[in-house]
Formats: sequence, structure tokens, C-alpha cells
Amino acid sequence: MAQDVSEAVGLDGVQFEVAARSPLKLDQEPADADARYAMVEAAVASDVRFRVGRSELDRGGTSYTVDTLRALRASAPTVEWFLIIGTDQLAQFDEWREPEEVARLASLLVVRRGGVDGGAVVPSRLKGLSWRSVEVTRVDVSSGQVRDRVRAGRSIRYLVPEPVRGIIEERGLYRAVRSDAPGR
Repeated sequence: MAQDVSEAVGLDGVQFEVAARSPLKLDQEPADADARYAMVEAAVASDVRFRVGRSELDRGGTSYTVDTLRALRASAPTVEWFLIIGTDQLAQFDEWREPEEVARLASLLVVRRGGVDGGAVVPSRLKGLSWRSVEVTRVDVSSGQVRDRVRAGRSIRYLVPEPVRGIIEERGLYRAVRSDAPGR
């Protein structure tokens, strides 16, 4: 997706920020922060246009995009920032912290997810929001599907880059927790 958006819009680069804790996923226990950072780094290592940021991890606590964009703009005020989100995220955009400020700090690039057009999902209070739809190659693999397959003992080969699969296997990420395990 990042490659398609980068090429379609002519971006100089794409920065992936690894969230310390997503406010919209507080009910889920994420993988260890260092493991998530390592997986993102491994996934994008072969493309010089891509880099991985640690600002949300280093800041700790709940990660809010508006805080990250403020920090990025403060560190590089002459850079034109874009935020790549899916239509699934656009549908929840009014639940984000300061969504109008997010859209002011970065131009929104919205990619179709799940076959849903962005115009159909914009929350009513944000109907005047400015964003650009970007067509991308559709790959129907979600992080939830990957975690579910690992938990079920099924292969994730070809669903994630090989270095990412290696990290998941090496660190034992997303495996099912046995109810009879000591200390449970």
C-alpha cells in the first residue's frame, strides 16, 4: 500500500510510526513494542523510501496521531506531511483525538479497504473534511488474520515478508496461551 501511495502521489518517502498503544485498540494486548518495531523495520528494510520512526514508542502511553504530527511538524516545519489511512480508519475518524487538527497538520490520503469507497464512510460531522482517495493494489491480508493464523498453528508464509515471519516465529509472537500454563 505504501509503495502504491508513494508512487501515485510522488512522495519523497514514507515514515512508519509504531504506536506505543492505540487508543482505538485499548481492549487488545499488542505484541511487545520492540518486537513490533523490529517487524516494521524488517518489512520495509529493502526500500530506501521507507523509514521507521520511534517517536510514539519513545513518548510512551497512548499514541495519538495529532501529537505525533505536531512533533513531526515542529522538527521539520518546511516538510509537507501526508497521513495515509484506510477507509476503515476514515469511518472512525471522528473518534480520533482532534480529527480536524490532524487534517490541518497533514493532508489525508485515503486508500480503499474492504472494497469500501471513502466517500461512503466519512463521519457526518466531518463531511467537509478534505482528503484525497488513492487507488492501491488490493491485498486482503489483515494483521488480525495473521495473528489468528499463528494462534491456530497455521502458516503465514507468503502473507508477510519472510523477515517478519522469522521475527514472529523466533520470538513466539501471537501464539495461543494455554489455560493450564503455570501462573495463569
